[in-house]
Amino acid sequence: MSLKPLIPADRNRWSMPSPFVSLQQEIDRIFEDFTQTFPSFRGNGGKLTPRTDVTETDKEIEVTAELPGLEDKDVQINLADNLLTIRGEKKSDKEEKDKNYRLVERSYGAFERIIELPNGVKPSDVKATIAKGVLTVTISKPAPAQEKKIEVKSAA
Repeated sequence: MSLKPLIPADRNRWSMPSPFVSLQQEIDRIFEDFTQTFPSFRGNGGKLTPRTDVTETDKEIEVTAELPGLEDKDVQINLADNLLTIRGEKKSDKEEKDKNYRLVERSYGAFERIIELPNGVKPSDVKATIAKGVLTVTISKPAPAQEKKIEVKSAA
């Protein structure tokens, strides 16, 4: 008994457009169009995520986040259970009529970024500033844990 291959063995098979290749190309195009509308969308439950750098020195941790067009009143920073949360909302203030958009790349909406910090960070040691659309959060590193030798006594 001879089985026929699913794909015909033909020299010109690659020159013929496959329906699966066409489908894959169309799906890729749709996703590309969608992600261009939301350039900061990274699968965070639909929330925007600001681009962030975290650097460390001997004495402090510095978090910088790109928040173009935002001011201090637009950003909220919380520290709880060693989690630094940066959240806010970028609002579109303009109501424009009689304009047809051809390209929209700017994103608006709520954003959130959560960064885990080392144990022992004190909220009073966290300072934040924003200038020219860049948020800088400076966190003093906690002192290293002191090791103490504990004497073991026999229970008599």
